[in-house]
Amino acid sequence: MSLLDVIGPVMVGPSSSHTAGACRLALLARAALARPPSEARFDLHGSFAKTARGHGTDLALVAGALGYAPDDPRIPDAFAHAEEAGLRTSFGTSDLGDVHPNSVRITLGAEEGTTTTLTGSSLGGGIVRAFELDGFRIEFGGGAPTLLIRHRDTLGVIARVARVIADDEINIATLHCARQRRGGEAMMSIEVDRALSAPAFAYLEHLPYVLWLRHLPEVMSATSDGAHIAAATARTDG
Repeated sequence: MSLLDVIGPVMVGPSSSHTAGACRLALLARAALARPPSEARFDLHGSFAKTARGHGTDLALVAGALGYAPDDPRIPDAFAHAEEAGLRTSFGTSDLGDVHPNSVRITLGAEEGTTTTLTGSSLGGGIVRAFELDGFRIEFGGGAPTLLIRHRDTLGVIARVARVIADDEINIATLHCARQRRGGEAMMSIEVDRALSAPAFAYLEHLPYVLWLRHLPEVMSATSDGAHIAAATARTDG
């Protein structure tokens, strides 16, 4: 545990759980979409649903969808910035089941029809955990560079991906994989010690059974210059 785990993140308040964590979850969703969204829907669960406006959760979620980090001074004016950017936003409440009370389902869409839906929880102190993406039960937290790979459920895919990462001299911290059905589509989330090199990323991206590949930044260390998110979006936007 680090000092930041005790005192909380650098942020625009008032709450590390309801603002910093919410912003980071939306940043992860934006990075998974891999392009600036034109529409954002937030379905709030539990405590998020009850206190969203009072704790600034709504502002933080919109700010994250815009690519703003938790310490960005523009967060209090996030709705105005969303309007300027052409980002349409809507909010609702939803019972997401037996999950942390500070949880949200985020659905982002882009003009060309690309969409992604991320569900996750803010666990306190700005720490977050995404546990579902586009219907797949996977897990990642934004505390390390993360690969998201949607692929066909084919023999040897996990071993091939792990070999490419190892050959790039990178260690895997966590790996989660889920599939819709045997032989259908599947998804991996892989937290790694550092970002893949461009050649390794390109090799994985062009494997015949890989449907799409995303490289998510470390949102736990992202700052208000937006460089982490901008770099990830540029790298995965085709």
